[in-house]
Amino acid sequence: MGDLSLKTPKWQRGEGNRTGPPPGGAPALPPTRHNRGVSKNKPRRPAVTPTTPCRCGSGEPYRDCCGGCHQGRTAAPTAERLMRSRYSAFVVADTGYLLRTWHPTTRPGGLDLEPAQRWTGLEILGTTGGSAFHTEGTVEFRAHYTLHGQADSQYEHSRFVRENGLWVYLDALPPA
Repeated sequence: MGDLSLKTPKWQRGEGNRTGPPPGGAPALPPTRHNRGVSKNKPRRPAVTPTTPCRCGSGEPYRDCCGGCHQGRTAAPTAERLMRSRYSAFVVADTGYLLRTWHPTTRPGGLDLEPAQRWTGLEILGTTGGSAFHTEGTVEFRAHYTLHGQADSQYEHSRFVRENGLWVYLDALPPA
């Protein structure tokens, strides 16, 4: 399938603003509302309203799906739902949510999202564990996007763990 590292965002490859968690563990990050954390000089993301179908592909309205997670009203009950909510956070550039749902031992100091990247679809390829009865789980997925008019996709097999009762993203398994 080629070198996936070329398609992996800079922050995930350890380039750009990824500095790792501060000494002594990462600080608790305050809750943010939808689209906070986007600098004013970056282009706007696709309009997502409370009644817009959620971009994670669930078919539910955004407010009843990932919007509740992004706004701190609900927590993802499974690893897959967390992964879907994180995908939607990339769609709307909610870096605060992405950082809050990242395990403190692997959380970067910040995220530098590519403003020209538009996430266009999500495919869940498989899951292991990750239910309300598990403490660990994986989600294998392909996220589709366009960048400078070129359609592409990113494959990842993500690991999730429960931290203080909440699902958080730990890391990505290396390609097989």
